[in-house]
Amino acid sequence: MEIEDDSRATIYTTLAEGPDFRHELEIRRSRFITVLRRSPDEDTARSLVAALRREFHDARHHCSAFVVGPDRMTQRSSDDGEPSGTAGVPMLEALLKRETAPGVTDLSDVSVVVVRYFGGILLGAGGLVRAYSESVSAALELAPLVQRRRLRLCEIEVPHVDAGRLENELRGSGFVMANTSYEAKHTVLRVALPDSSNTIADAQARVRALTAGAGRLNPQGTEWIDVP
Repeated sequence: MEIEDDSRATIYTTLAEGPDFRHELEIRRSRFITVLRRSPDEDTARSLVAALRREFHDARHHCSAFVVGPDRMTQRSSDDGEPSGTAGVPMLEALLKRETAPGVTDLSDVSVVVVRYFGGILLGAGGLVRAYSESVSAALELAPLVQRRRLRLCEIEVPHVDAGRLENELRGSGFVMANTSYEAKHTVLRVALPDSSNTIADAQARVRALTAGAGRLNPQGTEWIDVP
Protein backbone atom coordinates (compact mmCIF):
# COMPACT_ATOMS: atom_id res chain seq x y z
CA MET A 1 0.00 0.00 0.00
CA GLU A 2 1.39 3.40 -0.98
CA ILE A 3 1.53 6.03 1.77
CA GLU A 4 1.68 9.69 0.78
CA ASP A 5 4.75 11.82 1.46
CA ASP A 6 4.43 13.04 5.08
CA SER A 7 6.17 16.32 4.18
CA ARG A 8 3.07 17.47 2.31
CA ALA A 9 0.28 19.32 4.06
CA THR A 10 -2.32 16.99 5.53
CA ILE A 11 -4.71 19.58 7.00
CA TYR A 12 -5.78 23.15 6.40
CA THR A 13 -8.79 25.42 6.98
CA THR A 14 -11.15 26.83 4.39
CA LEU A 15 -14.67 28.21 4.03
CA ALA A 16 -17.51 25.80 4.65
CA GLU A 17 -19.43 24.71 1.56
CA GLY A 18 -22.29 27.04 0.74
CA PRO A 19 -23.12 30.34 -0.93
CA ASP A 20 -20.68 33.24 -1.05
CA PHE A 21 -20.37 34.97 2.32
CA ARG A 22 -21.01 38.73 2.39
CA HIS A 23 -20.29 41.44 4.92
CA GLU A 24 -20.42 45.23 4.65
CA LEU A 25 -18.70 48.08 6.46
CA GLU A 26 -19.10 51.84 6.09
CA ILE A 27 -15.91 53.78 6.68
CA ARG A 28 -16.05 57.58 6.37
CA ARG A 29 -19.02 57.37 4.00
CA SER A 30 -17.41 54.79 1.71
CA ARG A 31 -19.14 51.40 1.46
CA PHE A 32 -16.87 48.36 1.59
CA ILE A 33 -18.75 45.22 0.54
CA THR A 34 -16.68 42.10 1.22
CA VAL A 35 -17.51 38.83 -0.53
CA LEU A 36 -15.77 35.55 0.33
CA ARG A 37 -15.91 32.42 -1.84
CA ARG A 38 -14.50 28.94 -1.37
CA SER A 39 -12.11 28.61 -4.30
CA PRO A 40 -10.19 25.37 -4.87
CA ASP A 41 -8.53 26.75 -8.01
CA GLU A 42 -7.62 30.02 -9.72
CA ASP A 43 -10.51 29.87 -12.18
CA THR A 44 -13.05 29.76 -9.36
CA ALA A 45 -11.30 32.64 -7.61
CA ARG A 46 -11.21 34.79 -10.73
CA SER A 47 -14.85 34.03 -11.52
CA LEU A 48 -15.83 35.79 -8.29
CA VAL A 49 -14.25 39.03 -9.51
CA ALA A 50 -16.03 38.76 -12.87
CA ALA A 51 -19.39 38.08 -11.23
CA LEU A 52 -19.11 41.01 -8.84
CA ARG A 53 -18.04 43.38 -11.61
CA ARG A 54 -21.34 42.58 -13.30
CA GLU A 55 -23.39 42.81 -10.12
CA PHE A 56 -21.78 46.02 -8.82
CA HIS A 57 -21.06 47.54 -12.21
CA ASP A 58 -21.32 51.10 -10.88
CA ALA A 59 -18.77 50.64 -8.08
CA ARG A 60 -15.42 52.40 -8.38
CA HIS A 61 -13.21 49.50 -7.25
CA HIS A 62 -13.39 45.69 -7.14
CA CYS A 63 -10.20 44.83 -5.24
CA SER A 64 -9.35 41.17 -4.81
CA ALA A 65 -7.06 38.56 -3.29
CA PHE A 66 -6.95 34.79 -3.11
CA VAL A 67 -4.89 31.94 -1.71
CA VAL A 68 -5.20 28.44 -3.17
CA GLY A 69 -3.80 25.00 -2.36
CA PRO A 70 -3.17 22.97 0.80
CA ASP A 71 0.34 24.44 0.96
CA ARG A 72 -0.94 27.95 0.06
CA MET A 73 1.46 28.10 -2.87
CA THR A 74 -0.82 30.16 -5.15
CA GLN A 75 -1.37 33.73 -3.92
CA ARG A 76 -2.60 36.70 -5.94
CA SER A 77 -3.95 40.17 -5.26
CA SER A 78 -5.17 43.23 -7.18
CA ASP A 79 -5.60 46.89 -6.16
CA ASP A 80 -7.99 47.51 -9.07
CA GLY A 81 -7.23 51.21 -9.35
CA GLU A 82 -6.55 52.00 -5.72
CA PRO A 83 -3.03 53.34 -4.99
CA SER A 84 -0.47 50.57 -5.30
CA GLY A 85 -0.22 48.38 -2.22
CA THR A 86 -3.21 49.88 -0.38
CA ALA A 87 -5.88 47.25 -1.14
CA GLY A 88 -4.92 43.88 -2.65
CA VAL A 89 -1.85 43.22 -0.50
CA PRO A 90 -3.57 44.13 2.81
CA MET A 91 -6.47 41.89 1.79
CA LEU A 92 -4.12 39.00 1.01
CA GLU A 93 -2.30 39.49 4.30
CA ALA A 94 -5.63 39.36 6.14
CA LEU A 95 -6.25 35.94 4.57
CA LEU A 96 -2.75 34.65 5.25
CA LYS A 97 -2.57 35.93 8.84
CA ARG A 98 -6.04 34.79 9.88
CA GLU A 99 -5.63 32.53 12.93
CA THR A 100 -7.92 29.51 12.67
CA ALA A 101 -6.68 28.27 16.05
CA PRO A 102 -4.26 29.84 18.54
CA GLY A 103 -0.99 30.29 16.67
CA VAL A 104 -2.28 28.53 13.52
CA THR A 105 -2.49 30.36 10.18
CA ASP A 106 -3.58 27.79 7.60
CA LEU A 107 -6.51 29.39 5.74
CA SER A 108 -6.54 28.47 2.04
CA ASP A 109 -8.78 27.86 -0.98
CA VAL A 110 -10.40 31.24 -0.32
CA SER A 111 -10.93 34.21 -2.61
CA VAL A 112 -12.14 37.62 -1.47
CA VAL A 113 -13.36 40.70 -3.29
CA VAL A 114 -13.98 44.04 -1.62
CA VAL A 115 -16.30 46.26 -3.64
CA ARG A 116 -15.86 49.93 -2.76
CA TYR A 117 -18.37 52.68 -3.34
CA PHE A 118 -16.52 55.95 -2.82
CA GLY A 119 -18.21 58.22 -0.29
CA GLY A 120 -16.49 61.45 -1.22
CA ILE A 121 -13.90 61.51 1.60
CA LEU A 122 -10.32 60.59 0.77
CA LEU A 123 -8.90 58.07 3.23
CA GLY A 124 -5.22 58.41 2.38
CA ALA A 125 -2.86 55.49 1.87
CA GLY A 126 -2.82 54.44 5.52
CA GLY A 127 -6.58 54.74 5.79
CA LEU A 128 -7.10 52.57 2.71
CA VAL A 129 -4.77 49.87 4.03
CA ARG A 130 -6.67 49.77 7.31
CA ALA A 131 -10.08 49.84 5.60
CA TYR A 132 -9.38 46.96 3.22
CA SER A 133 -7.63 44.88 5.87
CA GLU A 134 -10.43 45.49 8.38
CA SER A 135 -13.10 44.64 5.81
CA VAL A 136 -11.61 41.21 5.13
CA SER A 137 -10.80 40.48 8.78
CA ALA A 138 -14.31 41.40 9.90
CA ALA A 139 -15.85 39.11 7.27
CA LEU A 140 -13.59 36.22 8.27
CA GLU A 141 -14.59 36.64 11.91
CA LEU A 142 -18.18 35.82 10.95
CA ALA A 143 -17.74 33.43 8.01
CA PRO A 144 -18.23 29.67 8.60
CA LEU A 145 -14.93 27.80 8.41
CA VAL A 146 -14.15 24.09 8.23
CA GLN A 147 -11.05 21.91 8.34
CA ARG A 148 -10.03 19.81 5.37
CA ARG A 149 -7.83 16.75 5.88
CA ARG A 150 -5.98 14.57 3.42
CA LEU A 151 -7.34 11.15 4.33
CA ARG A 152 -6.91 7.62 3.05
CA LEU A 153 -10.15 6.15 1.72
CA CYS A 154 -10.78 2.53 2.64
CA GLU A 155 -13.64 0.37 1.37
CA ILE A 156 -15.57 -2.36 3.19
CA GLU A 157 -17.88 -4.72 1.32
CA VAL A 158 -20.78 -5.89 3.50
CA PRO A 159 -24.13 -7.60 2.91
CA HIS A 160 -26.94 -5.13 2.31
CA VAL A 161 -28.74 -6.27 5.45
CA ASP A 162 -25.73 -5.40 7.66
CA ALA A 163 -24.73 -2.10 6.03
CA GLY A 164 -26.84 0.27 8.10
CA ARG A 165 -25.86 -1.27 11.42
CA LEU A 166 -22.14 -1.33 10.58
CA GLU A 167 -22.17 2.25 9.31
CA ASN A 168 -23.78 3.44 12.54
CA GLU A 169 -21.27 1.50 14.62
CA LEU A 170 -18.35 2.93 12.65
CA ARG A 171 -19.67 6.47 13.09
CA GLY A 172 -20.17 5.78 16.77
CA SER A 173 -16.54 4.67 16.97
CA GLY A 174 -15.41 8.05 15.62
CA PHE A 175 -14.74 7.08 12.00
CA VAL A 176 -15.23 9.67 9.25
CA MET A 177 -17.52 8.13 6.65
CA ALA A 178 -17.25 8.99 2.96
CA ASN A 179 -19.77 8.10 0.25
CA THR A 180 -21.59 4.74 0.22
CA SER A 181 -22.45 2.79 -2.93
CA TYR A 182 -24.91 -0.05 -3.41
CA GLU A 183 -23.82 -2.87 -5.67
CA ALA A 184 -25.92 -5.79 -6.87
CA LYS A 185 -24.64 -8.23 -4.24
CA HIS A 186 -23.34 -5.99 -1.46
CA THR A 187 -22.99 -2.47 -0.09
CA VAL A 188 -19.64 -0.68 -0.21
CA LEU A 189 -18.98 1.50 2.82
CA ARG A 190 -16.10 3.97 2.62
CA VAL A 191 -14.12 5.14 5.62
CA ALA A 192 -11.70 8.09 5.58
CA LEU A 193 -8.66 7.60 7.81
CA PRO A 194 -5.47 9.51 8.64
CA ASP A 195 -2.92 8.36 6.09
CA SER A 196 -0.60 6.26 8.25
CA SER A 197 0.06 2.52 8.44
CA ASN A 198 -0.54 2.38 12.20
CA THR A 199 -3.90 4.12 11.96
CA ILE A 200 -5.06 1.83 9.16
CA ALA A 201 -3.94 -1.25 11.08
CA ASP A 202 -5.88 -0.10 14.15
CA ALA A 203 -8.94 0.52 11.96
CA GLN A 204 -8.62 -2.97 10.46
CA ALA A 205 -8.72 -4.46 13.95
CA ARG A 206 -11.78 -2.43 14.86
CA VAL A 207 -13.63 -3.48 11.69
CA ARG A 208 -12.82 -7.14 12.35
CA ALA A 209 -14.21 -6.78 15.86
CA LEU A 210 -17.42 -5.15 14.62
CA THR A 211 -17.97 -7.80 11.93
CA ALA A 212 -16.92 -10.90 13.88
CA GLY A 213 -13.86 -11.19 11.64
CA ALA A 214 -15.78 -11.06 8.34
CA GLY A 215 -15.04 -7.48 7.33
CA ARG A 216 -11.84 -6.14 5.84
CA LEU A 217 -10.73 -2.63 4.91
CA ASN A 218 -9.36 -2.27 1.38
CA PRO A 219 -7.20 0.89 1.19
CA GLN A 220 -7.76 3.04 -1.89
CA GLY A 221 -6.43 6.48 -2.83
CA THR A 222 -6.32 9.65 -0.74
CA GLU A 223 -8.81 12.49 -0.87
CA TRP A 224 -9.29 15.90 0.74
CA ILE A 225 -12.38 15.72 2.94
CA ASP A 226 -14.17 18.29 5.12
CA VAL A 227 -14.21 17.10 8.71
CA PRO A 228 -16.21 18.35 11.72
